[in-house]
Amino acid sequence: MREHFVNSCADIRHFLFYANLVKMAPKRQTVLKRNKKGASWKFTLDCTHPVEDGILDSANFETFLKEKVKVNGKTGNLGNVVQIVRQKNKISVTSEKQFSKRYLKYLTKKYLKKNNLRDWLRVVASNKESYELRYFQISQDDEESDADE
Repeated sequence: MREHFVNSCADIRHFLFYANLVKMAPKRQTVLKRNKKGASWKFTLDCTHPVEDGILDSANFETFLKEKVKVNGKTGNLGNVVQIVRQKNKISVTSEKQFSKRYLKYLTKKYLKKNNLRDWLRVVASNKESYELRYFQISQDDEESDADE
């Protein structure tokens, strides 16, 4: 019994020794925009094409985002931390706390699925701080070849 205990202590010492040798890679720092109040994150969603075609209602989309965005784990708790503003066909989301661009894409896709628009529209990053809603490019050649068969 004592041998087993001594062996397990040796195993623990080896584990701790090797655990110290292997270090995790350092975390990447997020790039922040500085203003007078401190750091802020600003993202835009360009809904120009679907709104002009009458497929998407930007006012309805804005209210969806205001209801669904989570701040400190609670929905509808925007307060002064997150501002969602609509200018014609663009929706701007500004946050004083860390806000993920990917989270904005997730919510946009959720809205498109809810309104059965996911089959026609996709969310594409047009630059580092914005997304754009675009139509899927369906080639006419594929449809014609399917019709022939």
